[in-house]
Amino acid sequence: MSGHSKWANIKHKKGKADAERGKVFTKIGREIAIAVREGGGDPAVNGKLRDIIAKAKASNMPNDNITRSIKKAAGELGNVTYEEITYEGYAPGGVAIIAEVVTENRNRTAAEVRHIFDKNGGSLGTTGSVGYMFDHKGVLLVERSPDIDDEELMMLALDAGAEDVEETDEFFEIYTAPNDFSAVRETLEQGGMEFVSAERQKLPQNTVAMEDSETLEKVLKLLEMLDDNDDVMEVFHNAELPEEEEEEE
Repeated sequence: MSGHSKWANIKHKKGKADAERGKVFTKIGREIAIAVREGGGDPAVNGKLRDIIAKAKASNMPNDNITRSIKKAAGELGNVTYEEITYEGYAPGGVAIIAEVVTENRNRTAAEVRHIFDKNGGSLGTTGSVGYMFDHKGVLLVERSPDIDDEELMMLALDAGAEDVEETDEFFEIYTAPNDFSAVRETLEQGGMEFVSAERQKLPQNTVAMEDSETLEKVLKLLEMLDDNDDVMEVFHNAELPEEEEEEE
């Protein structure tokens, strides 16, 4: 996997987060609700909740918002039942897409996701139809800074169990196995590191180049509509998007 192929999805989502922070906070609130339902509202004993809190902080969600979301989730568990569903399919040009959703209405969400694929020349597939094309990884992004010693950060991450640390002009990209993600993140936090992004990702094993501008436009529109859907938490794809298109997102 090239550095670009791993970074592309993250960069895409970061741009969306900057542009629509309120919507991002709402979606993270749903993820908090799922975590609280599964393991309770105390992050000290709920590892999944700790991971989502780290994701919320990396998205600049204020601590007061996080606390309110946890309390709200604990109070609403009897009234709203969210479930997690993964949809897989293809966009034009053979681009594989995975959409992870959290919804209280499975039928509504299924219809909306199918409509988004159909409207943009894609097709919704069955479970597992594209998932095998992606590797599950924990991904932590730390912004480069004169205050951070490169070698010290790399040794800290690798000693904590990270699989790989890559450097770009702006960031350190730290990759872990999914089960090691929490331990590596917590070790780096204790070492004083702050994250631009901290979450589990599905990274494409290979990317698909767009053959023409029309196909690229359809792919970008499909990704945008999925991102804009309130029930869709994460979107992963293997499209090889030009750098300038990523920055516009």
